[in-house]
Amino acid sequence: MRLLDTNVAVHKSIVPQLHAVAPQALVLVVTDPPDPLADVVRMLGHERVLSTGTYLDSLRFRFHLARRLGVSPASVDAQIVGEHGTTEVFLWSSARIAGKPISELLERTSGQNREEFRREIERQVRYANIAIIEGIGASQHGIGMACARIAEILLRNEPAVIPIASYNAEYRVTLSLPSLLGRNGVTGIIDPPMSDQEREALRRSADTLRSALARMQFSPS
Repeated sequence: MRLLDTNVAVHKSIVPQLHAVAPQALVLVVTDPPDPLADVVRMLGHERVLSTGTYLDSLRFRFHLARRLGVSPASVDAQIVGEHGTTEVFLWSSARIAGKPISELLERTSGQNREEFRREIERQVRYANIAIIEGIGASQHGIGMACARIAEILLRNEPAVIPIASYNAEYRVTLSLPSLLGRNGVTGIIDPPMSDQEREALRRSADTLRSALARMQFSPS
């Protein structure tokens, strides 16, 4: 969010020019913070816009779960929703391997304290970007991989369901939920099962995003 002010100014200079020459283009916002900036694009008159949202976060969530539990990330079904940022929501209640809840698998694994396990995984995912920058000086590879996959889905019109951000009328802001993605962008949103605590956390995440827009004197229509 500390980058918002600077990047809003950049978007204000770019988006009108883009819209003038390609009004039907599907824009994918990658720049941090991508969710508020996607709303800025929309409010500047370009309606066809997505944010990379929590797609990369969800991939990291699956990776760290898989590493700790000794399976391939492809075998893990776990998602993060809401803001790409500090209020992102880990959907622990629906995280599964082969249909078995992660919580049940932890009960069978000796030496695993469930709350400590969750805190450690969340810390690794939330601060992965910082750890990578401290290690190699930049974090371009992860987001590059995520963008390549999104582009592949769009170009091939797969369609695929991934956690990606689009404007959500219910929450009045751009945020991530599992979405059906194809050549025309998001064509459907799947509301995943959540615990009461996760649902409330998602509302708080949406509140944070709306507050960021209000600070910029933008408000979702």
